[in-house]
Amino acid sequence: MRDSRQLDAQETQRARHLPPGAERLLAAPHVGVLTTLRPDGSAHLAPVRFSWDDESGLVRVMTTDSRAKTRNVLANPDRPVAICQAVQFHWITLEGIATVSKDPEHVAEGVRRYAQRYTAPPPNLPGLVVIEIAVNRVMGLW
Repeated sequence: MRDSRQLDAQETQRARHLPPGAERLLAAPHVGVLTTLRPDGSAHLAPVRFSWDDESGLVRVMTTDSRAKTRNVLANPDRPVAICQAVQFHWITLEGIATVSKDPEHVAEGVRRYAQRYTAPPPNLPGLVVIEIAVNRVMGLW
């Protein structure tokens, strides 16, 4: 039986320990679409590879400091972002507040989790940063 629901407020204070179907969906090496807000308030959507950390309730997206998604997060630190992944009839959307980190430990953890999910590290580009989304809302059909 599929689990299709939105987690309630208590569960989403920081989303952790998702149902097994959601965990399976987020473990497979699929691409998601990250939605951030431009300075004018319009949506910017970008296909990204990402990882989910069940223990901390964080989504991590590896990118560079020159990308629009990075600039958008920095320009709108109090506005939520969302990442959606769809595979056939299964989907999940994870929403929350994002931060950008250049901290070597945060970047290394992002690289480690990326490589774990996608079996190879992300490209080692100049200005590599990690966008960390503190997930507080989860919706989906898994």
